[in-house]
Amino acid sequence: MTLRIARQYGRKAAAYATLAAALSLSTNAFAHDGVDHEPGSTNAYSHGPIGVMGDHLHEEGEIMFSYRFMHMDMEGNRSGTNSVSPEEIVTTVPNRFAGPPTLRVVPTEMTMDMHMFGAMYAPSDIVTLMLMGMYIEKEMDHVTFAGGAGTTRLGTFTTKSSGIGDTKAAALVRLHDEPGHRIHANLGVSIPTGSITESDSVLAPTGARPTLRLPYAMQLGSGTFDLEPGLTYSGYDANWGWGAQWRSTLRTGTNDEGYTLGNKHQITGWASYQFQPWISLSGRLTARNEGTIEGFDPRIAAPVQTADPDNFGGDRVEAFVGVNLAGQSGFLKGHRIALEVGAPVYENLNGPQMETDLMVTIGWQKAF
Repeated sequence: MTLRIARQYGRKAAAYATLAAALSLSTNAFAHDGVDHEPGSTNAYSHGPIGVMGDHLHEEGEIMFSYRFMHMDMEGNRSGTNSVSPEEIVTTVPNRFAGPPTLRVVPTEMTMDMHMFGAMYAPSDIVTLMLMGMYIEKEMDHVTFAGGAGTTRLGTFTTKSSGIGDTKAAALVRLHDEPGHRIHANLGVSIPTGSITESDSVLAPTGARPTLRLPYAMQLGSGTFDLEPGLTYSGYDANWGWGAQWRSTLRTGTNDEGYTLGNKHQITGWASYQFQPWISLSGRLTARNEGTIEGFDPRIAAPVQTADPDNFGGDRVEAFVGVNLAGQSGFLKGHRIALEVGAPVYENLNGPQMETDLMVTIGWQKAF
């Protein structure tokens, strides 16, 4: 698993890093002398890493637009802290639905792309309002095993889903502000605009190719209004910046299909160093916990691990490195372009689930 992650991480991280490096070296518009640490400044680390949402406030009357593209790769399966093969899964993991006694279909690889469009507006120096919409594309590869038992591979198939995801709205409220240290509250809500009824054709153990409702991981939203509280701290001293954030997602009820996704809790911390006002590098660690699904959708019933509500959630620790570029003059003044690449360093998952291999976020921000 380590070699696989290293190969995949290396190929894609190199491509994204080359893109960011070429951008930063292609124009003199990023060059600027002097350091400015004010909240509305154009230095390279007055914002957190691009993978951190709701990390900063704005001055009264200021507006900011943003776009983020996030890509995630998942390959292989894990139960608890141990990697498991498809053959192990179909010979040892019970099928909770009618039919074969053990699972017969195993996901082998998944990709997810998210396009996130954001806007922030500060009606005062104390409160900044934030709104984010997203478009999601998911693709999952599977292997199907023949019959009701054994390890004979029947074939492979791929399912896809795409569309609008859930919409996020939040108020960021300043709690403390002094030179070098800032604290604000994140008071957010997730609005269920994403579909939870996506379907696609599959390869059944019998060889048939029915069209079924896709499992929970391939749906585009939660189906519930969710509370998203949090607390963010940021600081700086000379060319160093740092910060920490706690955020949770708390489900408020059962969706129309009869289930509730698990609550999420996340703590992240970062540090950055500004080499010049136009460029900083960052490192970040994130610890996440997610609960299992409560209830179930009666139309999601197949001999595959992703159809079992118990096979969701767990604990993850992830590490990220990033670069943040801030335009200083000309047509690039006020524009920010950033890249962050990450991979898990620890995963303890509930039941057989897909392992995360690589996460990449590229973003643009512009304040007015």
